Amino acid sequence: MAERVAFVGLGVMGFPMAGWLSGEGHSVAVYNRTREKAEAWAGRYEGSVAGTLAEAVVGADIVFTCVGDDPDLREVVLGSDGLIQAMRPGTVFVDHTTASADLAREIAEAGSKRGVACLDAPVSGGQAGAEQGTLTVMVGGERDAFDRAEPVMDAYSKSVRLLGPAGSGQLTKMVNQIAIAGVVQGLAEALNFALRAGLEPAAVIDTVSKGAAQSWQMENRWETMVADEFEFGFAVEWMRKDLRICLQEARGNGAELPLAALVDQFYADVEGMGGSRWDTSSLIARLNRSDKG
Repeated sequence: MAERVAFVGLGVMGFPMAGWLSGEGHSVAVYNRTREKAEAWAGRYEGSVAGTLAEAVVGADIVFTCVGDDPDLREVVLGSDGLIQAMRPGTVFVDHTTASADLAREIAEAGSKRGVACLDAPVSGGQAGAEQGTLTVMVGGERDAFDRAEPVMDAYSKSVRLLGPAGSGQLTKMVNQIAIAGVVQGLAEALNFALRAGLEPAAVIDTVSKGAAQSWQMENRWETMVADEFEFGFAVEWMRKDLRICLQEARGNGAELPLAALVDQFYADVEGMGGSRWDTSSLIARLNRSDKG
């Protein structure tokens, strides 16, 4: 069933996600703080460009956001001219930003007072997943709102799951990022070790990937890691933002994240090498540099 939707935030993730919604026949209005991006989107997909947040959500049944960090999200949603004030009662609000669970709960509470059902729904799969429509969506919120939004989110997803009340989507995304941090560091160390040992990386990966060492990171990143190619994918600076959120949450719930904290510091080293926009697999660049030092 086609819906009237609004999509706010047309970065590397939001741009193709909104495109998938348009491609599925939904009536899409887009808004971006940099209007040129919204105009570029409208030049590629069927939909309208809104000049303000309020204009974007007029008549919308479901409103989506995908912005940068807690401060951006707070301004867009809870600001004096934000979405909570602009959305009409009965609207479902779906936030795809990776943000803190506390802010997700705050938004859900503010929405409830306005008759707006809010879902925190961070995604995994990166830019490639957004472009291919194969994202994994981790959702927190109420079942009724989820049931309304899930068929629409299916446009750009391979998996959409409700994991609990408000904040549960963000907490699950933290689990995802904690796991990825360790896997990428392990793969970086393994490949660096193989190179130092004089092994042929392709043969080694072809062998170990058939056993327990196999991972998505190994399958999709080993070749570019060995080639020192990192100008793509999920940026180090965004991973550090996500790990900061994980570490803040852990301080509150008592979880110990020594590996995540260490990898965050390794990413700080990568940023010091000028790699803030490199893909997260660039952890190996730090090891290669230390080899030469």
